[in-house]
Amino acid sequence: MSVNIRSSKTHDKTIVDRTRKLNDASRTVRDMRGRLTSSTGAPIAFEFELMKSFARNYVNARLALPLLVLLVAGVASFWIGQFIAGLWAGTIALSYVLLSLHCKRFLAEVTEEIELPSWSKRFLSIQILISVCWVFFASFGCMSCGDDQYGIIQFSTILVIQATTAMLTYAFGKGLLVVAAPASLVLAIRFFLTYDPAFMVMGGICCISMVFFYLIANRFKVSVISMLQGSAERENLIGELETAKSISEEARRRAEEANLAKSRFLATMSHELRTPLNAILGFSEVIQKEVLGPIGNDTYKEYAGDIHESGTHLLNLINEILDISRIEAGKQELHEEAVRLVHIVENACHMLDIKAKDKGVSIHTQFEENLPHLWADERALRQVTLNLMSNALKFTPNGGRIDVKVGWTQLGGQYLSIKDNGPGIPEEEIPIVLSSFGQGSIAIKSAEQGTGLGLPIVQALVHMHEGKFTLKSKLREGTEVIAVFPKSRVLEVMEPVHDENLAVAHPRENRKIGAKG
Repeated sequence: MSVNIRSSKTHDKTIVDRTRKLNDASRTVRDMRGRLTSSTGAPIAFEFELMKSFARNYVNARLALPLLVLLVAGVASFWIGQFIAGLWAGTIALSYVLLSLHCKRFLAEVTEEIELPSWSKRFLSIQILISVCWVFFASFGCMSCGDDQYGIIQFSTILVIQATTAMLTYAFGKGLLVVAAPASLVLAIRFFLTYDPAFMVMGGICCISMVFFYLIANRFKVSVISMLQGSAERENLIGELETAKSISEEARRRAEEANLAKSRFLATMSHELRTPLNAILGFSEVIQKEVLGPIGNDTYKEYAGDIHESGTHLLNLINEILDISRIEAGKQELHEEAVRLVHIVENACHMLDIKAKDKGVSIHTQFEENLPHLWADERALRQVTLNLMSNALKFTPNGGRIDVKVGWTQLGGQYLSIKDNGPGIPEEEIPIVLSSFGQGSIAIKSAEQGTGLGLPIVQALVHMHEGKFTLKSKLREGTEVIAVFPKSRVLEVMEPVHDENLAVAHPRENRKIGAKG
């Protein structure tokens, strides 16, 4: 069994170590790829995801941008002529279409091994071509037209291009400066050179709006990076949870296998041990009582008594181990019937009375009268009472006292209280005493050491009856154990009913009726 436990711990540790190595390796590869693709050599800043976002934006706007250009060209043709407007519109529209096609191709070929610097240069070169077209639009004036309408159209168009480019290229840091900044600067210079206050104000607005949209684009980029970081952390957490789930399921499977092996082992060993134990107990009792004739040697007779006592102790130990195993496996069944708690406690006190007198311990009982029946397992209640009484008797010194009480609870249930004036249990050791095979320091020093299963069995049996088990103890003042059974377990006393029409009453109600007396 120890080999299996050791191997299981090793297996769990191997899984955890492997997971940590994989996480570290993936993080190292990710950082290295970031350094290779980042122009600054800094750790990766989600450039791969940002480039994908930039490409998706232009693919989604592949129709809107050419339509915007055609609209601007149609309006501008009234001032600069159809030929120049058409030539400009065709050039910039084709540039936008070319950029959209490259973005679509990038998204189609996107892989972890893609060369981002190469694609970044392609996108930048096409954006420079678009920028030249917008610079031409901003620099071609029509001041000889005699009105200011075309200047207002140029100003409005550049503002729209600033906003549109900021929305589309926020993920591509240099995009806004490359596309919109030169045209904005050229138009602002032209407006400043007119020395017209209105145009100079529009030139200033053009520059300020450029800075404003650039800051907005940067904030968009920071928000997207934060979102990507949260998504990456979430995926990493999901991976760690999946790993923990796998380890937990594997541990649960091994625990179930170990529990099944334990059950099989106990079932086999209980039969294998009880058979020779019955022979040991029987023959030692025959020798001790000299059934077949006198032994002639008192020492042999004493040895036979020791053998019988040791065999009885071993049999009790086996029974307790089997009991706690059945309870832990959920296979302990209650055979419930109407029983009197007072009668069970009286019988237990009578059984241990001789042993208590030999030790000089007095047992004082206090039972409330006319307590009704409990709906419970008589064998389980007897085991609870005997375990608690034996425990109290074991740790009560010579000349001590044990108080046994049975009565009503405030909520209408019944309780059993057993209190001794023994050495008590330190407060910090109470959880240990209530655990399986747990023993306090005083029990370990005692000459009458037990298995450490008595109280856990009692606690489990009381809980199976929907009851509550409490242990109160103070060092050098004694210990009190209280088993409380709820009101739902108390059978009400009812008058006998002789009407045959009620003979088909509920079985539990029939038991209530027969509980009287």
